[in-house]
Amino acid sequence: MIELTGRTAIVTGASRGIGRGIALMLASRGAHVVAAARGENARAVVDEIAGAGGSAEAEALEVTEAGAAETLVARTVERHGRIDILVNNAGIARDQLMLRMKREDWDAVIATNLTGAFALTQAVLKPMIRQRGGRIICISSVVGQSGNAGQANYAASKAGLVGFAKAVALEVASRGITVNVVAPGMIETDMTRAITENAREEWASKIPLRRLGTPADIAAAVCFLASDDAAYITGQVLAVNGGMYT
Repeated sequence: MIELTGRTAIVTGASRGIGRGIALMLASRGAHVVAAARGENARAVVDEIAGAGGSAEAEALEVTEAGAAETLVARTVERHGRIDILVNNAGIARDQLMLRMKREDWDAVIATNLTGAFALTQAVLKPMIRQRGGRIICISSVVGQSGNAGQANYAASKAGLVGFAKAVALEVASRGITVNVVAPGMIETDMTRAITENAREEWASKIPLRRLGTPADIAAAVCFLASDDAAYITGQVLAVNGGMYT
């Protein structure tokens, strides 16, 4: 089993879905998890981690707020002395056909999904460079690779994360920092559980592995990229989609 004992990890969007799954698994592997989400939303996952014997703390974070990333990183370094892992997971969707999409919905998705990752990554680079090591993992989407009607803003933000990660990976590789991307496919979350059973079966029929993924599937990929086993992997996209897009 991948061992992450003694490492400090920041996970954004950690209160539910994929982010929650990542926070839980990182903690189960021994990492101290700083679970960041809006308001008090991360408290429940922190309590769950503590109940399982893990180590975690909740931090309020609005990724689009100026200075929020710097404050979170400074507080984490002050408390723990270092940051070993950053998972840029926070994201929103505001779907609409391009002809009807409002500018504010485009701006909101780009600001949260892409600019938020920029702010957190830039903030953690200073401590990671000082400690000469770190793992940065961005959560993209199969939609960022394949596109999807009605999601031009979301697809652009998730595709942007890929180019962003590849560029930053080249900049910081000499400092022992790796930057990679996990691109989930159709994953069991609150959103997918809300659709009808027929719709779920139709989605599953399009996936070669014949099932939707789980947050744990994504978390396992993140833990691998955060581990010593992935020390020679950087600037890569790990697709976790059951074969629905290759």
